[in-house]
Amino acid sequence: VQLQASGGGLAQTGGSLRLSCVASGRTFRNYSLGWFRQAPGKEREFAAGINWSGKRYADSVKDRFTISRDNAENTVYLQMNNLKPEDTAVYHCAADRNPYKGSDRTAYAYWGQGTLVTVSS
Repeated sequence: VQLQASGGGLAQTGGSLRLSCVASGRTFRNYSLGWFRQAPGKEREFAAGINWSGKRYADSVKDRFTISRDNAENTVYLQMNNLKPEDTAVYHCAADRNPYKGSDRTAYAYWGQGTLVTVSS
């Protein structure tokens, strides 16, 4: 499975961006999917995930970010609203064939290259 993330860029505080991640090589209908982010000098952290159990979010993005998937298009999205400077990071999409993976970044087998999101104050 190859993952290609896109949609990052520069946004102002309070603005919105929509990230996309397209999977190729295998249909990911039954896969767990996640978005993780890594700010400069920090460890990669969980932002949002979607699996057979539903959706989950980090407390820092809850009520601002929405994860969704389009299985027909093999794409997972992250809609980010009310962006804050602390959301600045490289955002990576991740996938795993186990349909019950959650927020543990070490549990995902496949990773995209990342897309940079910069939020100005």
